[in-house]
Amino acid sequence: MESARREKQNVAILVTSQVLFMVASITVMTLSGVVGQQLSPDPGLATLPIAMMMLGTVFSTLPASLYMKRVGRRHGFITGASLGGVAGGLLSFGAIALGSFWLFCAGNLLLGLYQGFAMYYRFAAADVASPAFRSRAISFVMAGGVAAAFLGPWNASAATGLIAGVPSGGPYLVIAILALLAIGLLTQLRVPASGEPQPGETSRPMAVIATQPNFRVAVLAGAVGYAIMILVMTATPLAMRARGFEMSQVAFIMQWHVLGMFAPSFVTGSLIARFGVQRILLTGATLLIGTVLVANLGTTLAHFWVALVLLGVGWNFLFVGGSAMLSTVHSEAERGKVQGVNDLIIFTLVAIGSLMAGQLLHHLGWEALNLAMLPLVLLVAVATLWFSIKAKSQLASQASTTSEP
Repeated sequence: MESARREKQNVAILVTSQVLFMVASITVMTLSGVVGQQLSPDPGLATLPIAMMMLGTVFSTLPASLYMKRVGRRHGFITGASLGGVAGGLLSFGAIALGSFWLFCAGNLLLGLYQGFAMYYRFAAADVASPAFRSRAISFVMAGGVAAAFLGPWNASAATGLIAGVPSGGPYLVIAILALLAIGLLTQLRVPASGEPQPGETSRPMAVIATQPNFRVAVLAGAVGYAIMILVMTATPLAMRARGFEMSQVAFIMQWHVLGMFAPSFVTGSLIARFGVQRILLTGATLLIGTVLVANLGTTLAHFWVALVLLGVGWNFLFVGGSAMLSTVHSEAERGKVQGVNDLIIFTLVAIGSLMAGQLLHHLGWEALNLAMLPLVLLVAVATLWFSIKAKSQLASQASTTSEP
């Protein structure tokens, strides 16, 4: 009874911390480009602060995982929220007050460090949950994005005038305050000994772990799904504005997209437990194929709405499914480097995707950009099918060996 209560409390802490972090992330995606345009000496550099956040995530994700392997989840998460969330929010606020574009970029870089640590909340959920509850715990943490889908844009707009003398600075001050709240919650996180690094544990080389088929499929699904989602999501406002849609309509589509990303997390874990992770990955790939098809059928508001909702749900199935599969490929001693390499690969592709979106849209157009994503989606589907067939073959071989007299 006590262990079940502690399990639920730990997951609740991680879910709430995820909400607080996602408010910061969505605020940056919504507002930092506008602030960058106001502060930048060159209009072409307006979105550099957002790119700096992504680069901060790329640079910190592997060190964050290795650091937590050494000191534990709780201390690692508190470090990330302190150096990234609190310091990044305050530095961004100070940069706006001083009118310094480059200082603002540095603040967003630190917020990327916050993201680099916070992306491990989903893996910590697997550490604190029992095996039967593990996939649902991961999906509950991801579901925190549903609340953030409303709170992030609200913070970016409602808190803009919070400090009269620092226009647009208020939302970043709120980020710092919410990070402080997250630190308070995380001090109560209690990861079981089985989920923390133990002295004397042996660990296989990463090259050996990477030969496992389920490792390759998990990384491929997470990385391709995330990169495609970011690329298409980043291009969508530009494509809609080019077709004469108002910003209110763009905001409507993006909010539904974020809901599509996170709302399924309430059931994704249960679906994985019931149908198996391979079927969920295949469903995610199918939904992304649906995004490509709908985007090429037309460019009305309804077409953008359906395409972006499908994009969000497809990402959710691939990312949560890939995270659940990854948790099966390593021992506790190997956890840090395996999860670190996984997220390093994912966010390297995410950074590339976010930087390429504008250029691809300019040279290919909206419809062709979506079609260009199709081969990558099919690669995930084929890899998942191959893994499923291989796993069934191994089970059949083991069963026949066991039944032999």
